[in-house]
Amino acid sequence: MATWKIDATHSEIGFKIKHLMITNVSGNFTSYDGTVTNEGEDFKDATIHFEADVDSINTKNEQRDGHLKSPDFFDTAKYPKLTFVSTKVQKLNDEEYKVTGNLTLHGETHPVELAVEYSGIVKDPYGQTKAGFEITGRLHRADFGLRYNGTTEAGGLLLSDEVKLNASIQLVKQ
Repeated sequence: MATWKIDATHSEIGFKIKHLMITNVSGNFTSYDGTVTNEGEDFKDATIHFEADVDSINTKNEQRDGHLKSPDFFDTAKYPKLTFVSTKVQKLNDEEYKVTGNLTLHGETHPVELAVEYSGIVKDPYGQTKAGFEITGRLHRADFGLRYNGTTEAGGLLLSDEVKLNASIQLVKQ
C-alpha cells in the first residue's frame, strides 16, 4: 500500500461563484491537508481524505473574507473545517477519473462528484515521488445551508447557488 500526502506548497484548492450573475468571484483555501492511499500502480483503488480550515478562505478582499467567515455564510467559529472523504473512485481511462465522496461543510454532509485529470508521476530534484491532478466539480451551496443572498435594484440575485470547485493537487509519496 502506498500513502501520499498533499504537497501544499505546490497545490491550490479553489472555487468560483457568480456575482451579480455576470462575472465570477474566485477564492481559495490556504490551509488544508489530505491523504491518499492506494494499492496498485494507478489510483483506481484510492481512498481520499481531505480537510481544509474554512477560516483560511481568501478571496483577495479582507472585508468579503470577513463576511464569508461570519454566521451569514460559513460561520467558521461554529464550523471550522471542510472535509471530503471518497466513497468511490472510477478510472475512466489513463488520464481521467471520477471520484465520488461525502463533503461536509457548514455542518451538512452531502455527496459530490469530482472530475479528476491525472497528470502522471515524476521524481522531483530531491528524489521525492510526486503525482499531479487537476480536479473540477460543482456543488449547490444551499444544500449545505449556505443560503445568504441579496438582490440588486433590478431584483437580480447577488450570488448564484452553484459553486464551481477547482483544485490543482500535487501529492508526495510517503
